[in-house]
Amino acid sequence: MMIAWNKFCRKVWDFAAARGGNVAITFAFASLPIIAFVGAAVDYSRANSVKAAMQTALDSTALMLSKEAATDTPDVLSANAFKYFQALLNKPEATNLHVDVAYGTQGGSNIVITATASLPAEFKKFLGMTNDFQLSAHSTVKWGITRLRVALVLDNTGSMNDYNKIGALKTATVGLLSQLQNAVTTQGDVYVSIIPFVKDVNFGAPGNGWTDPGYIYWGTQAQDPTLSDNTSWDALNGNCSNANYNSDRNNCVTHGACSGGGYTSSSSCTSHGICSVGSPTTQSTCVSRGTCTLSQYTSQSNCTSHGTCTNSNYTTQSTCVNGGTCSIAGYTTQSTCQSAHKCSVGTWSSQSSCQSHGGTWQAGVWTPGNYTWTPGAWTPATFTAYTFTPDTWTPKNHNTWNGCVMDRGAPTGPDLTYNYDTVVIAPDSTKPNSLWAAENYSTCPQGVRGLTYDWSAMNTLINNMVANGNTNQAIGLQVGWQSLVGGGPFTMPPLDPAYQYTQVIILLTDGLNTQDRWYGTQSSIDDRQTLTCDNIKQSGIVVYTIQVNTGGDPTSSLLQSCASDPNKFYLLTAANEITVTFQTIGTELTKLRVAQ
Repeated sequence: MMIAWNKFCRKVWDFAAARGGNVAITFAFASLPIIAFVGAAVDYSRANSVKAAMQTALDSTALMLSKEAATDTPDVLSANAFKYFQALLNKPEATNLHVDVAYGTQGGSNIVITATASLPAEFKKFLGMTNDFQLSAHSTVKWGITRLRVALVLDNTGSMNDYNKIGALKTATVGLLSQLQNAVTTQGDVYVSIIPFVKDVNFGAPGNGWTDPGYIYWGTQAQDPTLSDNTSWDALNGNCSNANYNSDRNNCVTHGACSGGGYTSSSSCTSHGICSVGSPTTQSTCVSRGTCTLSQYTSQSNCTSHGTCTNSNYTTQSTCVNGGTCSIAGYTTQSTCQSAHKCSVGTWSSQSSCQSHGGTWQAGVWTPGNYTWTPGAWTPATFTAYTFTPDTWTPKNHNTWNGCVMDRGAPTGPDLTYNYDTVVIAPDSTKPNSLWAAENYSTCPQGVRGLTYDWSAMNTLINNMVANGNTNQAIGLQVGWQSLVGGGPFTMPPLDPAYQYTQVIILLTDGLNTQDRWYGTQSSIDDRQTLTCDNIKQSGIVVYTIQVNTGGDPTSSLLQSCASDPNKFYLLTAANEITVTFQTIGTELTKLRVAQ
């Protein structure tokens, strides 16, 4: 424009200095700058129109490339970028098109694309400007800035065999995994954990070289100092020194060897023994026995109520201690002795007869004998109880465990202080109630799989699922949550601060709760699960719940309230609806998010 202005000024100066010409010539010269400037304005308007079209075409090109960038080679990506841009631009007046494109994964997948073009000038050349317009446009598209971590909590109970729901679940889950895998541009964009559940979940049977992981409750001496928990793994899995009592620890240790009498239980053995008097008997019968110094008496009352007198003529204590001799023969008591009389001469029996014959009527004289009475002495019998040596219970090696675990809590019920079975507090080996209780459950499901992107291994796990056992949604949900945050058997992959993360739990079940570690009633199990649901949602995790109701059960209000919002609860009435539902959820989770 400055060049044009300088030229214009020289022309005006020359015109002002001229002395010839006429009005027409003057007008003609005066109109030239006006026409030139109008033409320049038209050129710039054309350039802005082409530039706007380039920007629109470039934005569309970037979006199209985002769908293939992860799999294209750089050459293919560059060729397609030019092809899409050229087709979308539709401005034939733009020449010398050039497109540069770069694909990266830092902070999420992204494409940076730049286009340049030339636009020939049509009018400004009259002002002496022959350069074409050089136009450019720039576009950046980012996607996958939200990474996914999904826990699949899947019902594997026996009722899943009905209407081949287990088969439909396998097909649907494999399809969902494929959707999630297809959403990946960089390893780690999507992690998935899989938690098959029945009454228990399976943390994986120990293999060779296995060591105790420290998050399992066995009921060992360290975890149960009194060994009073007869429901623990150690109490139910072992061998008794007496093979007749191998069923469990309690049955074993309450039987054993008795030192006498052939008794096999502790209570019967120690309540019997040897009595110092008589044959072996019980303690209660023994203590009523004893020995008396008077051998003819066998009871304590008879023994102590009898005795011996130094004068054998007396057989009772009273007669013995009051015994003596009378001067008149035949009288054995003091009173009869002193009231008796005899005549000093002859045998006269009355005082008058005695005295009339010159005799003296004499009263009897009593001389105490000072005899000693020795009562019978009773020595109680002594009882020596038989000794009982209990049979020895030896728990099996923990590497024989099949991997199944029950809810966390006390043996007799949930821990109501910490509610370990409803939260993701990490297990602590010093707090037995925080540990998962081992159980050799006969219908143990497939082992859980923590967060991974090993798609092949996940597909294998899904295809190996078998339906069996009772329903305990609560433990599946709790363990699914634990798999997202880590702790116990789960290691949480680190979070990259360059990304946003969405954590999701998908709970699918076909039945109502029937059994957990402590309860056999639905309401009691539901109450615990409600706490788990509330805690999960408060933590910011998105919860989908699916009830496959092919048996006419009531709609589960528990599953409805557990979902993050009403649109995330699905009530299905046919097995084949599982696939459609998983596809719907998969589409929601994997849709492209454009940031710029």
